[in-house]
Amino acid sequence: MPTLLLVDGSSYLYRAFHALPDLRNQSGDPTGALYGMISMLRRLSSDIGAEYRACIFDASGPTFRDTLYAEYKAHRPEPPEELIPQFALIRDAVRAFNVPCVELPGYEADDLIATYARLAREQGHDVVVVSSDKDLMQLIRPGVRLHDPLKDRPIGEEQVFEKFGVAPTKLADLLALTGDTSDNVPGIPGVGPKTAAELLGA
Repeated sequence: MPTLLLVDGSSYLYRAFHALPDLRNQSGDPTGALYGMISMLRRLSSDIGAEYRACIFDASGPTFRDTLYAEYKAHRPEPPEELIPQFALIRDAVRAFNVPCVELPGYEADDLIATYARLAREQGHDVVVVSSDKDLMQLIRPGVRLHDPLKDRPIGEEQVFEKFGVAPTKLADLLALTGDTSDNVPGIPGVGPKTAAELLGA
């Protein structure tokens, strides 16, 4: 069965930037996130066999979520100054690996990854999503699995249940109840992950 590999490029480049030291080239230009992306792509090429691959990025500008909720991610600072010049270089590096770069104005990488995963499954493909983003863990099901690129390990239903107390199919409901501080989305006051899992009958 053919496999589609979907790399969450935007999530990874930020994680690589913060996880790696302040690397620079001979001209003094920052290259840490770029180095991390190249290292990951090389590792994936040898470790995960896939007939089809794509790297998905967040498009610049607002998304439909900002229209629905004006405070969505409003607390997040601007990208670090050292990361900004690496955005274009990272996309060039991904294309050098013959991997398409995909982004769509008005949508986040998560939206595109979820859509491609669904369409691929409908066509009989297996899907591997390369990300450690909790929002994408709700996609895990037969034929769709996650791979954490920083820890180089798979994330399955067992890992999701161990962390959140619910199956991947209930993760979106749990986050709706508890809120999501990383996205500045409020939940129900007094409802934490344990209470939410109990309410959801996990």
